Amino acid sequence: MEIRKFTAEDYQQIAAIYLEGIATGNATFQTDAPDWDAWDKSHLPDCRIAAFDRNIVAGWAALTPVSSRCVYAGVAEVSVYVAEAFRGKGLGKLLLSKLAEESEAIGLWTLQSGIFPENTGSIKIHEQCGFRIIGYREKIGKKDGLWRDNIIMERRSKTVGV
Repeated sequence: MEIRKFTAEDYQQIAAIYLEGIATGNATFQTDAPDWDAWDKSHLPDCRIAAFDRNIVAGWAALTPVSSRCVYAGVAEVSVYVAEAFRGKGLGKLLLSKLAEESEAIGLWTLQSGIFPENTGSIKIHEQCGFRIIGYREKIGKKDGLWRDNIIMERRSKTVGV
């Protein structure tokens, strides 16, 4: 397994994994994967990594800015998705750890995640990677007509912005 930056050429596989996450019902409020241009514009150009098993993308992680305000320039929201065939093998934790390392290399001081409470595996992985629960948002949005809560987690760098 090789972890490296992914590009537009890999996006078809990235989007397929995202769709698998959407299908679980507990990964995101999104209902479809955007096209490459929309995805590319909404994510930071750095810190786009994927785990490759030969030429097959097994999982990916990327960051989205939380705000365009300069005061939040060092804060980003995490996305981590693992292909169904590769789940349960520690790949999510590996990707999240590498993502956190790369985020510090570009000067980010806080990573945050909003996770459905039912997604206990994701919460556990985040905790193992130094994230802490800072609260929850009750009925923050509707998914399939039902109000859903979000657990809010963050990881504050011990080396950037101290």
